Amino acid sequence: MSNNTATTKPVTRTASAEQDPQQRAVLPAVDVFEDASGITLLADMPGVSKEQLELKVEGEALLIEGGMQQRTPEGLEAIYAEVRVPRYRRSFTLSRELDTTRIEAVLKDGVLNLRIPKQAHAQPRRINVTAG
Repeated sequence: MSNNTATTKPVTRTASAEQDPQQRAVLPAVDVFEDASGITLLADMPGVSKEQLELKVEGEALLIEGGMQQRTPEGLEAIYAEVRVPRYRRSFTLSRELDTTRIEAVLKDGVLNLRIPKQAHAQPRRINVTAG
């Protein structure tokens, strides 16, 4: 018998690999529309509640994050689950023309609707001409 015996150890995952939202983030599908007064951003985030949604603006960066909670029937506890609960994460670099102090956000039916208006100086304005 050889001294090089292989032992079988159970595969374990570290807590940081399982719970680190940086590694388990999913990019939500996003549509961006622009008009004369600003932009509208629509992000698909099914299963995310208002309480699990986090929006941040740091400098010129917009960060959208949202987590889902796995739903289990009342009175039951999951002892094994193959479904991974995703965490959504997406970031954008915003133009300086946008007024980040006036962002409006609405979450409805799994769709995040962000309205980011342009700053007053960046919006087109009509100049009246008088006959002289």
